[in-house]
Amino acid sequence: MMNMGNLMKQFGQMQKKLTQAQEELKAQELTGYAPNKSVTVVVDGQKNFKSIKLTKEAINPENPQSVDDETVEMLEDLITQAINEANKKASSVFENKMKGLTGGINIPGLF
Repeated sequence: MMNMGNLMKQFGQMQKKLTQAQEELKAQELTGYAPNKSVTVVVDGQKNFKSIKLTKEAINPENPQSVDDETVEMLEDLITQAINEANKKASSVFENKMKGLTGGINIPGLF
């Protein structure tokens, strides 16, 4: 039978590895493209949205020259803000749900 000291030591090591894995995933950047590459999205390894880039063709395929750089940047910023707000709401809902299921116990790596 394993004693409590060994069990706590193993738990500490596992918690350290989990934290390290989470940091590694957070540092990764993964890129997705629309089929014509008119939209590029970057997320981290934890599925967190990082950025979006639009081409002028994505905004006005019929006349991309009519779109100025400021318009592209404004749309990228608006989309980024909306996605980040939605992700914050989703994280809050998830965290509250998990706290309800775990009785308020903080389980490392769960949220």
